[in-house]
Amino acid sequence: MSNSSSITQFLLLAFTDTRELQLLHFWLFLGIYLAALLGNGLIITTIACDQHLHTPMYFFLLNLAILDLGSISITVPKSMANSLWDTRVISFAGCVAQVFFIGFLFGAEYCLLTIMSYDRYVAICKPLHYGTLLGSRACVHMAAAAWATAFLYALLHTANTFSLPLCHGNTVDQFFCEIPHILKLSCSDIYLREVGLLVVSVLVILGCFVFIVESYVQIFRAVLRIPSEQGRHKAFSMCLPHLAVVSLFVSTVVFCYLKPPSISSPSLDVVVSVLYSVVPPTVNPLIYSMRNQELKDALRKLMTGYFSEAINCPSSSIGQI
Repeated sequence: MSNSSSITQFLLLAFTDTRELQLLHFWLFLGIYLAALLGNGLIITTIACDQHLHTPMYFFLLNLAILDLGSISITVPKSMANSLWDTRVISFAGCVAQVFFIGFLFGAEYCLLTIMSYDRYVAICKPLHYGTLLGSRACVHMAAAAWATAFLYALLHTANTFSLPLCHGNTVDQFFCEIPHILKLSCSDIYLREVGLLVVSVLVILGCFVFIVESYVQIFRAVLRIPSEQGRHKAFSMCLPHLAVVSLFVSTVVFCYLKPPSISSPSLDVVVSVLYSVVPPTVNPLIYSMRNQELKDALRKLMTGYFSEAINCPSSSIGQI
């Protein structure tokens, strides 16, 4: 028997024991990680550098890209390193850090997606009050509230999870440290505290989800009343990327945590965890840039200016010499 005070490391789930497949997993995750870094990095740089994109919608999108970069950086690099070096070990402190930052970043992302639905609602249903309801100060306050709420949420869950005695070994049946799999190692009835926190979390998540759904009901009603087809197309183009991101994020997370125990299995848990922790941060930049002409134009302008400067820089240097 052991407890959490004597555990110095955890053993994560290995995707495979075959060396060739381990290397394949490393290169696959490396490609996904680099794609996420490139996509979210381009969005952050474009919004930060283009003055025309300094609006509430793109301010929240900037925050979302930062959160996506952080969330995929918490899980994927460690999994890649374990596959490359043929190990399953993660330190106790590293596991605590993963649990905290996963709760923090994903909690902040969900809060931010809720705020972004309000932004779309005001932009379409109350355009004359947009500047008043979503001024720069209000946007900063809402984003700060999302980050602060997620920080408190993650802190409570992490402190509560690792205060439980862990006496069922140190093997985590997941490729990163996840609260439900840590709780399986507990041998104490105190886990009911964590269940209570999870119930409160589910209620908050459902509240945010109802708010998002109600916002889009009002948005679609307003859009259908727009007389011109071009106006309806523009309104839908503003909303559909956000709605797609919300649907992907919520569906995978809900299925991961609320699926019936009868269909639960280690392989299914891993697949679902990859879907909610790896796929959204990678595809979100593509979803937001695909139907957003302003963002594509700004990105094209940024890339053109960068390559022009890179081409002209050697010439000017030679001229100075």
